[in-house]
Amino acid sequence: MTEKDRGLKNCFLCLRNKKINCFDLENKLIDEFGGAGYYFDKISLVGYDNPEGITAAIKDACQNFENVLIVCPKDMEEAVSGYAGRLLGAQFDNFGFLHMEKSDVFMYFSDMDTPAKPSDFIKILNKKYENKFDKSFIKTVGAPEEVISVALGKAKKICDGLGFNIKDRFGDCTVEIVYDAALPKSVYDGVMRTLVSELKDYIYALEDITLEERLFQLLKLRRMKISVAESFTGGGVSKRLVSVSGVSEVFFEGLNTYSNEAKAERLGVETETLRRYGAVSKETAYEMAAGLIAGGNCDVAVATTGIAGPKSDNTLKPVGLLYIAVGKRDGISVFEYNLKGSRESITERAINLALFLAYKLLK
Repeated sequence: MTEKDRGLKNCFLCLRNKKINCFDLENKLIDEFGGAGYYFDKISLVGYDNPEGITAAIKDACQNFENVLIVCPKDMEEAVSGYAGRLLGAQFDNFGFLHMEKSDVFMYFSDMDTPAKPSDFIKILNKKYENKFDKSFIKTVGAPEEVISVALGKAKKICDGLGFNIKDRFGDCTVEIVYDAALPKSVYDGVMRTLVSELKDYIYALEDITLEERLFQLLKLRRMKISVAESFTGGGVSKRLVSVSGVSEVFFEGLNTYSNEAKAERLGVETETLRRYGAVSKETAYEMAAGLIAGGNCDVAVATTGIAGPKSDNTLKPVGLLYIAVGKRDGISVFEYNLKGSRESITERAINLALFLAYKLLK
């Protein structure tokens, strides 16, 4: 049965300092409930300095929704619990729960540890609705939003009771599929076949694993070593690799060849190549990767060069232009991208693309 079939109504109410623009806590909580199959029909964020708005929001949540998650600082506990309790004619317990026959309210403190965790509220909801959910994952890189949207739409036509949580970090996208544990295997298999078919060009894993961990697994399986030469990514690709435990088995070296002199001296990039095509070019990217392989100590080479911004270099090349070279001893391929966004966004997306291209090379 889906939430729609059961008529569930879930409300997320957060009382917060409106001057703070970080929403990490709110996103984390929403993701945690979504991961258990509970999605909020209404999400309200109300500022501390709006007492009338706070009163109206609590009244709406308690009177119109079956399940309410209230997030507030500890010093608002007495006022919030007192008002909500009066509305519902019940009392919060010492763990921040207010339970009635049809309504459940959970209070979570944003500035300190709460006696009960969101997982405890989820257990209450699971018992209340006799639910048990399972999860599957599809990990992708570079999949356009419209492609993901079409894939999810086709999957929902097979089973309308699916829930999806989409988490994207600079193009590295996790599609979390939440479904009733009682879903027939034939239906589940049909859903996964559809999603994999639609997203096949962008998938690197069908489990909750990081991109660098997946690349490490493949390198270890193939008994290969990798070397990386970076320019504008500034060592970011290497940093991601060395975050994986045991990567010393497969990672030979990472060079941060930022200047033209370093590219020439450390990688053997021809001075004429740099003069004629520039540091940001497919020719330079190719020679950077070729220089790593020529060293004879690696089986796989990755090289990055580009313009992250905020300003371009002294050429007419645009911010966001980048080249990534990946290859083995039998050949090197160079990929060109034109990315949009901030310096951080361009750099981080390029790091993900470099790792993904190395994965695809070995797949």
